[in-house]
Amino acid sequence: MGYLNNSVVTVDAILTDKGRELLAKNDGTFRITQFALSDDEIDYTLYNPTNPSGSAFYGQAIENMPLLEAFPLVTQEMKYVLTTLPRGTSKMPVLDLGYSAISLKQGASLAITPQTLNYLGGNTTYESLGYTATISDVRTLSTFNGVGINTPDATALNSTVTIGTNVSKTVVGTTINLTATTVNTLFGSNSFLQATLTVVGRDSGARLTIPVTITRTSN
Repeated sequence: MGYLNNSVVTVDAILTDKGRELLAKNDGTFRITQFALSDDEIDYTLYNPTNPSGSAFYGQAIENMPLLEAFPLVTQEMKYVLTTLPRGTSKMPVLDLGYSAISLKQGASLAITPQTLNYLGGNTTYESLGYTATISDVRTLSTFNGVGINTPDATALNSTVTIGTNVSKTVVGTTINLTATTVNTLFGSNSFLQATLTVVGRDSGARLTIPVTITRTSN
């Protein structure tokens, strides 16, 4: 969803590829129950408190930026989700996955338990709604699931199977389980496969993306 321009409130809304996939199932599971807002197209470094025209013009460059129209690639939008934090918050929550990068050999498994730092005054490190985790290419993994959150929407997302040309997958949980693929044909002549893992706190909106490398161990 996106504004067509920044002077008239005209909203352009379309389904993402994932939304179209769920709608195509035609089994009644496609239900919009929540929405989120983001400001991916805004470059806040353009805010200029030294503008000679005065404070009314400090954000002029930002206000005149072109706005994105809606497009269906869910992995390329909603990267900077707007969120409401408790009054008095002085530090932005940040995610700690325990890894700056993930490297797995074929068939190896790893469980990731994200923590949110600077969250709710630093007294809480785990978010009650858990975390969404998106792997950019699920073919690199034989297992990719989330555990610890048992709400209907989380269960539905965790049980979704990618179809067609979709290769990314999103799961929900407090712990994310990964097992590297054992399928040799995916490697071709390469000795490793690469993907990215993006984790987002469902309460805080904190976001972190790290690289994932799967190393070939058999011919």
